Amino acid sequence: MKRLETNFAGLNLRNPFIVSSCNLTNSPEKNKRWEEAGAAAVVLKSLFEEEIEAEADWMQEGIHAEEWDYLKTYQRAHRLDEYIKLIRDTKAVCSIPVIASINCSRLTEWTEFAKQIEQAGADALELNIMSVCTEVDAEYGSFEREHVEIVKKIKQTVAMPVIVKLGKNLTNPLLLVQELYANGASGVVMFNRMVTPDIFLKDMTYVKGEILGSQSDLYESLRWVGLASHKVSKMTYAISGGVTDGASMVKALLVGASAVEVCSAIYREGASAIRNMLSFVEEWMAANSYERISEFRGTMNAGKTGGGAAFERSQFYKTYGKYE
Repeated sequence: MKRLETNFAGLNLRNPFIVSSCNLTNSPEKNKRWEEAGAAAVVLKSLFEEEIEAEADWMQEGIHAEEWDYLKTYQRAHRLDEYIKLIRDTKAVCSIPVIASINCSRLTEWTEFAKQIEQAGADALELNIMSVCTEVDAEYGSFEREHVEIVKKIKQTVAMPVIVKLGKNLTNPLLLVQELYANGASGVVMFNRMVTPDIFLKDMTYVKGEILGSQSDLYESLRWVGLASHKVSKMTYAISGGVTDGASMVKALLVGASAVEVCSAIYREGASAIRNMLSFVEEWMAANSYERISEFRGTMNAGKTGGGAAFERSQFYKTYGKYE
């Protein structure tokens, strides 16, 4: 039996497989199922402040302003209580780390949610900060500064590990990771996956783009974790998106990730996705004479011979094979 233990964001994990935040992690029963299948940790379904406010707004019609204020306060407390219960109930049935996940609109809520989540017993907190900037007058770098400010304030409030799940819409991911580490973040996940728009031509309506991820989502994460794990080596990394099989997981580890967060593969294959990926990693390690993940993790990041060119090139200068 190969040793698959790893450490991500200060959490000792039995293997690199983390079930990412989605509807697959919104109940203790589901989370127990993933643990039994072999997952090393779960990230609970995100708590969205925006969603809480939208629910209150939906119920606003026909009531007085004072009643609406009460309703908003009640709705917030109710949804937060439900989330606290999810944390506690999952902790009661699972022995693996339970990572909470939040997305807030206001800095005060980031810190207040974090405080209550820590008190509920979560092992770590993942910050789901990703958003789409649609303001023409937004300053360059303001979105990145927001990440740093949120982490700084939360780490002044809680002691548990804080993980930042980054989107791809960044100007300098390496500088941001360095600043996040300097302000107390213990781990970074690359990358969050945006909801994408599409158009249904038959009746000219807006629809969502492809919902589940594919292997093509992996490559940008390989690039940036490969660069970041070399240039900001004290930070720990997880890859999310495009981890569809065991080979994807091995590639993530080779470029310097300590863990992977997986969602779409479980939607497609169920719990067998977890078992199959971990079996592949063990078989690959045996075939290459590795006993522990630490023996090969990061051996193909940007600091290795030839790695810089592989990760830094952005332009095609030659076509190949059937594409010529």
